[in-house]
Order: sequence, then structure tokens, then C-alpha cells
Amino acid sequence: METISQLFKQRNTIISIGIDIMALVFIYFIPTLSHLIALPVYFIEPMRLMLILALVHTSEKNAYLIALTLPLFSFLISAHPVLPKMLLITFELSLNVFLFYLFSKKMKKIFPAILFSIIISKLVYYLLKFGLINFAIINSGLISTPIYIQIITTLVFSSYLYLILNKKKV
Repeated sequence: METISQLFKQRNTIISIGIDIMALVFIYFIPTLSHLIALPVYFIEPMRLMLILALVHTSEKNAYLIALTLPLFSFLISAHPVLPKMLLITFELSLNVFLFYLFSKKMKKIFPAILFSIIISKLVYYLLKFGLINFAIINSGLISTPIYIQIITTLVFSSYLYLILNKKKV
């Protein structure tokens, strides 16, 4: 019995490490990928995409690790986003993880938990970004990804998480 438990923990650790490496490589190559295909790949919210994969396929601790490290990693390898925005994105992704686990425990329903956690974390992000723009800490527009694309990605990410996590419960 102990061996099965150890194998399960080892398998989960390997999956977590694999997703972490995939996330870092994906974020590392986003600028190159955007240039090669001449599309703004950031529209698909690559960091949130990696966070959703971590939420679905790894542990809560690993989801926090992804939320805290992906923006920092991107900043360190490409100086993008700028430091204040990197901190803002880190906060948003961490809030997304926190709210997802809070809502999923309170609501007992996966889809609204992830949907509301994404929406609320985005609203907080835009509120804080608005303040940073007004204090001239960030020099950019408030919304860089069109709202309709954000709605689509939010629904796709929420649906994916719902479909996968509901299968795991059955």
C-alpha cells in the first residue's frame, strides 16, 4: 500500500515538473513565436493558460509557484513586462489561484469558481493598473487585449478546467 502511495506522489511530482518546464519554455519562446507567426500571441494570455494547466494537472502549491514565477521569469529573460507590470501580473495570477480554491470550496461548483476567480482577478488587475497609469508608474493603455478576446479566453479556460476536473471527480 505504501508503494502505491509513493508511486502516486512520484507521478504527481513528475507531472508538476513537466508542466513547470513546459510553462517556462512556452513563456521563453512567446516573443519568438509572436514574431514568426506575425500574431500577437499574448492575446491568448499565455501566463494564464499555463496557470490553468497547473490548476488542472498539478497541485495548489504548484499553481502558486507558476503564478509567482512565470511573470518574474519573463521579466528576467526579456525585461518584459516592465517591473511594475510584472508585479501586477504576479499579483493577479496569485489572486486567481487564491480565489479559485476559495470559491471551489465555498461553491462546490468548478465552473463558476474558475469563471469568477478569473473575472474578479482581472477586475482587480485593471483597477490597480488604472491607478498605476494615473500615478505614471506604468506608461501604457489600460486595455491591451480586446475585451471580446478576454471573454473568449476566460470561457475557454473555464470550460477546459471544468471538463477536466469533473472527469477526475467521476
